[in-house]
Amino acid sequence: MSTVILGIESSCDDTSAAIVKDGVLLSNVIASQAVHEEYGGVVPELASRAHQQNIVPVVDAALKRAGVSTGDLSAIAFTRGPGLLGSLLVGTSFAKGLSLGLRCPIIDVNHLHGHVLAQFIKRNPDDRVPEFPFLCLLVSGGNSQLILAKSYKDMEILGRTIDDAAGEAFDKCAKVMGLPYPGGPHIDRLAAQGNPKAFRFAKPHIDGLDYSFSGLKTSFLYTIRDGLKTDPDFINHNLADLAASLQSTIVDILIDKLDKAVRQTGVRTVVIGGGVSANSGVRNAVADYCDHHNLEAFIPAREFTTDNAAMVATAGYFKYLDKEFCQYSSVPFARITVE
Repeated sequence: MSTVILGIESSCDDTSAAIVKDGVLLSNVIASQAVHEEYGGVVPELASRAHQQNIVPVVDAALKRAGVSTGDLSAIAFTRGPGLLGSLLVGTSFAKGLSLGLRCPIIDVNHLHGHVLAQFIKRNPDDRVPEFPFLCLLVSGGNSQLILAKSYKDMEILGRTIDDAAGEAFDKCAKVMGLPYPGGPHIDRLAAQGNPKAFRFAKPHIDGLDYSFSGLKTSFLYTIRDGLKTDPDFINHNLADLAASLQSTIVDILIDKLDKAVRQTGVRTVVIGGGVSANSGVRNAVADYCDHHNLEAFIPAREFTTDNAAMVATAGYFKYLDKEFCQYSSVPFARITVE
């Protein structure tokens, strides 16, 4: 008998539903929220309301595209946290209600675990996936972590950001440059046209494997301030070069710590995940680094780097095989790290 998992993701501003059957992805539907663009960031209350409007049609579309009915579901996996509490509550409540109505179990998924396990999303049964253990460079708007994944449920954080995450650095600097939110994709686009050596920004000297991006952000702001003193149109005149230099510096910081983690652990497989793993500079740098050091690299398709239910359903599939179900008394949580 086939195992069919419905995954539900509602941790931030994307409502997503996906169907995984026997470990293979059949559908992945995402409804994004453009309402936040004018505010320069996600507004939690607006996100919650949009999830309430989107979740039923998104789940319905995922089921129809997969060609399955609610009666075919073996379990419902949902993101329990971390994330925006109101947004998580919408997905959690929907999953519980549907579970009660269908009398099928529910599975809670850690959002960050989902990003780590995104490499196991398969469109075909014979798709290549990593073997444990592997190192994961998890980079997003709220997290920059180096994780040693020993199994799907045994993950050790080797290093994490002590202030801003890489995605925050991209978005905050992009805002100073007058770019729309989210700024990361715009910087990525502009960086392809600029000179990465045009400007030099500060790189942190943090012991161990922890990250820091606040000093880089401050250095970037000082560069803008000093440039505006002599050229009122400094930003527009140097937009591509600023973007290229910023991206290059962030990538260098990420790769430096990754290299240290590889040397300390001896692990020969590297994966990346999270929204910033969609960045061309990050993707190319990790691929080049692994090729140069004869390491196996797994870089997800861009559609699976941002928040999506395919990773939730895939993580849920792993947990279903071990019969790791959750109770209806389980509540969402806003903050936690990979355990």
